[in-house]
Amino acid sequence: MFPILDITGTASERGRMHGALAKRQVERTIVNYRSLFEHCGIAWPEAQRLGGGYRDVIGDFAPTMLAEIEGIAAGAGRTVGEILALNARTEILPPTFPGKPSAEWLASRLGTPADFGECTAIAISPSRSANGETLLAQNWDWLGAQRDALVVLRIRGDEASSCLTLTEAGMLAKIGCNDRGFGVCLNILRSADDGAEPGVPVHVLLRALLDCGSVREALERLRAVRFGASSNVLCADRSGDSAALELSPAGLHVVRGNDGTLCHTNHFLSPEAQPDEVALPPSLSSVPRLACALRHAKSARTHDVGSLQRLLRNETDGLLSVCRHPDPSLPEEARIETVASVIMELAQGVMHLAPHIPTTVAYEALAVSPAAVLA
Repeated sequence: MFPILDITGTASERGRMHGALAKRQVERTIVNYRSLFEHCGIAWPEAQRLGGGYRDVIGDFAPTMLAEIEGIAAGAGRTVGEILALNARTEILPPTFPGKPSAEWLASRLGTPADFGECTAIAISPSRSANGETLLAQNWDWLGAQRDALVVLRIRGDEASSCLTLTEAGMLAKIGCNDRGFGVCLNILRSADDGAEPGVPVHVLLRALLDCGSVREALERLRAVRFGASSNVLCADRSGDSAALELSPAGLHVVRGNDGTLCHTNHFLSPEAQPDEVALPPSLSSVPRLACALRHAKSARTHDVGSLQRLLRNETDGLLSVCRHPDPSLPEEARIETVASVIMELAQGVMHLAPHIPTTVAYEALAVSPAAVLA
């Protein structure tokens, strides 16, 4: 299992605890992203300069988020610029990622288009859940080297909701749920204007959203926000409401599910957002992964944790399946795999976490409240 860090106190105190307790993992995150930025033609000093451009945006959006970032830097013995670069990594990476600097660069290296689609997420409403409670789940697909930098934060703040989040050390949040029955997943998207102007980084947004108690509250929080890059936040709450919040510098588009399920991968589903989608090396898996998730969603009258485990372990499309194994024929910077897999029972505040490719490990149950009894 990834290190589980109990973080408490004010925003600054939480950040310092995060940085100090996960110092080794923060250093690993920096090493990995320094290499990734350089692969994209962005030297580490330049990445830190670009990250610094998000400081005021973050501070204006949520001063506590900036205080927490500054605390992480102090606790880990790193500069604030380094931690800002990590939290803005999605916004700093070029919209043509993984190109260097063009979309054709890696394809020319490989002789074939590489698949950089990542993440399959699904929400199940109470009407389709075997126990009548909302489920939210995701495979997070990314570079396997980053697995060693992951931590689980169990956060109890002085001014916010308590939450549990799987994240990259040094970053405020990623996939998670809180004690109010609300949860978030993340799918990276890409549009032509990504990174053109600073906007609130998505990993900062995810941490802020984990203070919300409902999808409606999350939508209200995001209505006036300027986004620095494109992402989809698949969110749901204990009442059964769910939505795919497709964010881009052009604004916010909301996608709803039907028949009690909502699935998302790594392409825009909103027709209004699709014209701005960037032309990348063709993703060989985002569309079929979505089709697989939709088939699975329709395959049973009701779903439970076990049925979602079966979806997230699906390998029917080989190396391009919902459950992704690294392709050894590709160079290391192109080996996307399922780094971790998560299923959340939102009403219970419980996260079932597989800390590796889910076909190779068991899911373990964690709770927002460490005193909770896990069945």
